[in-house]
Amino acid sequence: MIPIDLNFKMPPEWAEHARTFIEWPVKEAMCWPENCDEVYAGFAEVARAIAQFEPVTMLVNPDGREMAKRLCGPAVEILEVEHNDSWMRDNGPTFVVNQRGEVAGINWKFNAWGEKYSPWDLDDQVAPKLLEHLVVPRFDAPLVMEGGSIHVDGEGTLLTTEECLLNKNRNPHLSREEIEDLVKKYLNIEKIIWLKRGLEGDETDGHVDNVACFARPGQVIIQTCSDPGDPNFELTQENLDIINSTTDARGRKLEIIKINQPPATFYQGKRLTLSYLNFYFVNKGIILPVFGEGFSEVDYAAQETLQKVFPDRRIVKVDGMSLVKEGGNVHCITQQMPAGTPAKL
Repeated sequence: MIPIDLNFKMPPEWAEHARTFIEWPVKEAMCWPENCDEVYAGFAEVARAIAQFEPVTMLVNPDGREMAKRLCGPAVEILEVEHNDSWMRDNGPTFVVNQRGEVAGINWKFNAWGEKYSPWDLDDQVAPKLLEHLVVPRFDAPLVMEGGSIHVDGEGTLLTTEECLLNKNRNPHLSREEIEDLVKKYLNIEKIIWLKRGLEGDETDGHVDNVACFARPGQVIIQTCSDPGDPNFELTQENLDIINSTTDARGRKLEIIKINQPPATFYQGKRLTLSYLNFYFVNKGIILPVFGEGFSEVDYAAQETLQKVFPDRRIVKVDGMSLVKEGGNVHCITQQMPAGTPAKL
């Protein structure tokens, strides 16, 4: 049996959470290990910010327990689950719920974004180990996929990119139609909106959580670029055109909310993948990464736009620079577990 057979589906991220899971950084896996103290501080800042709104569990390797406990503080639960890297959105379980409010988890196959970073054996086991600890039943999906590559509206529509889901470094043996069929059946959705590409320089091969997300059913937030000389200009215009020309699973024309991208920023000669869309919904709040020196006008403009879209949510800004140097941000390091009770399958 698979989720669609039992009427389980992926809820939208803004649905009530039971808690958030994060993985403590592993120095050996860092792109820039000389920045390890900055990275640890960045993860701890995000964990403490989320803990203002809902429970947080930090997954740690045994040698990281004491540091995580010290930097995160007493509001964050510490749980030993061994892992290679620290991107919980991508190697953690995707939770699904049924009409009775019962929760199960999907265990996708994980291959480190197309076998880019070795080893990933422990990361591939995080989802089943966590679900076993939670006594939450799991569905093992025959598909390599990361949570950062998908976003749902809770009413049958999913956003993703062709660059990622159709990349031959993930599921070379499957056709587009086969991948679409599996995604629909395991997440119980009716329509996939296929954007083309993610942001310039994104090592995940175009995760959608950097370019677009649903604010609510019928409403999409998209990061845009106003500089025709920037590589992101063409690809964001292309994605805008796709969203403008389609409807969701309910047949609605989609309302689009635009947020201009942060200024292009380089580190060690490499362009960083900066995105305000990598924010994270928490219960009654939003955790927003910002990138300016002391918070810039562009940062504040993004915050103002989100506050208008979500007037009932408190927005907490966190410094996204320490995370983005490692290749991701707030949404990438988090995974939400929806409120409910463990299912009995």
